[in-house]
Amino acid sequence: MNRYAVRRVSARIGVYVAAIVAALLCAGPFLWSLVTAFKQNRDLYDPTNNPFVFNRPATPDHVTYLFTDTAFLTFTWNTLWVGVLVVLITLVLALPAAYALARLDRPWSGPLAVAIFLVYLVPPSLLFLSLSRVVVAIGLQDSTWSLVLVYPTITIPVSVWLLMGFLKGIPRDIEEQAMVDGYSRLGAFVRAVIPLVFPGIVAVVVFAFTLTASEFIYALAFVAPTEEMPVSTGVPTQLVRGDVFFWQSLQAATVAVAVPIAFVFNLFLDRFVAGFTMGSVKG
Repeated sequence: MNRYAVRRVSARIGVYVAAIVAALLCAGPFLWSLVTAFKQNRDLYDPTNNPFVFNRPATPDHVTYLFTDTAFLTFTWNTLWVGVLVVLITLVLALPAAYALARLDRPWSGPLAVAIFLVYLVPPSLLFLSLSRVVVAIGLQDSTWSLVLVYPTITIPVSVWLLMGFLKGIPRDIEEQAMVDGYSRLGAFVRAVIPLVFPGIVAVVVFAFTLTASEFIYALAFVAPTEEMPVSTGVPTQLVRGDVFFWQSLQAATVAVAVPIAFVFNLFLDRFVAGFTMGSVKG
């Protein structure tokens, strides 16, 4: 009994040690960015200095430069409203599509689901040429609205598959009972199914927004004016000029964007994990 207890305690300690080491390794780049953002140039350019500590006094000049001498706040606002619109469009189109493919027994359901997923597998480096013709024809070139039009082509296919797997894990009896109680199929879907699929919806929201915020190729190809750029292209355009890198300001931008996203992500972490795990194993 004592030997078993010792093994159990040792195994638990090993798990905690491994978790701490993994957390430190994952947090290392973020800590380096945070420290680098406040370093002086002389501290940063000396290869003998420790990159994780302030070898010279910290300075806020580079952070101030980011917020006062660049259009960083404009980039952030563009990214925010584009991300919100893309998330809404993705949910409005992906939820009904996933429900139809998961619930309605039609011979074309399987092939159509595969076709939707194959769209996601086409790399953006091949699609942006043809999509640019569409953007120009509609008159959205050099406008952030072009990203609102294009990004759902990336987010919707994966979101449909994710929600399909989640919907297949919900018993049909729930919505059938709601329909017996007098609701239409749409009413049963809204009142009985959507509350149960909420973890999957959270997963779709997080996935769609983070993909929108980090996408680079379409944003670079379709948007040229500085006042229309999102963070993903605006920051490197403003802070990388030829062979001159405003390195501390770049790291400050990384931290400023990552912290709010990480905070919101952790608020919904349990539902996000539940959405991806249940959506991936059901069906």
